[in-house]
Amino acid sequence: MDINTVLFDLDGTLLDTLEDLMDSTNFALESFGMPKRSLEEMRNFVGRGVNIQIKRAVPEGTDEETESKVLEVFKKHYLENSHNKTRLYDGIPEFLEKLDLMGMKLGIVSNKIDESIKELNRYYMGDRIPVAVGGRDDLPKKPARDLADIALEELGADTAYAVFVGDSDVDILTAKNLGIPCISVTWGFRSEEELLEAGAKYLANTPDEVIRFIKELGENK
Repeated sequence: MDINTVLFDLDGTLLDTLEDLMDSTNFALESFGMPKRSLEEMRNFVGRGVNIQIKRAVPEGTDEETESKVLEVFKKHYLENSHNKTRLYDGIPEFLEKLDLMGMKLGIVSNKIDESIKELNRYYMGDRIPVAVGGRDDLPKKPARDLADIALEELGADTAYAVFVGDSDVDILTAKNLGIPCISVTWGFRSEEELLEAGAKYLANTPDEVIRFIKELGENK
């Protein structure tokens, strides 16, 4: 096989984090007397980093200073409460083991805060995924390729032999900017219809289907 590297999104791809994200967002909103948001609303708020997430969550017309304060409360609460309801999606541990046996280099690339990404990776993945890169103030977030390039460098990997696995339009665009295929999973935060509208070419309903696409992409290179 010519594919030897798999880059993953985290939220909605490996981990179901939505309820903890909602709870911390609502804690921050309520701290400033703002209305809470539903789980379905949160699905559309996440994916482009916490700054955009909070900007979408606060009431329209909220001034920047207040928005920044809400963001800081969210960050603090989430760092302390990111394991309350978060869980690995079904079959992920076995899936990662299969990829390891295939000799794949594995990395996570996410717009979540870098500190959160690294901590969540250690907590839920153990040593299965050696590299995890999250959002940083000095670099553009996905769909820009900058964070993924850092992950590839740390893995000693090349885009010529890589694929991206994610659950959103952001991941599809990130892969496009890297010039690599994106395998879109349907168990995450976006519907199959939304993924197709965003240009998804490879839709996987199970982790085993992700492996099948990886093998097919490798054979067709």
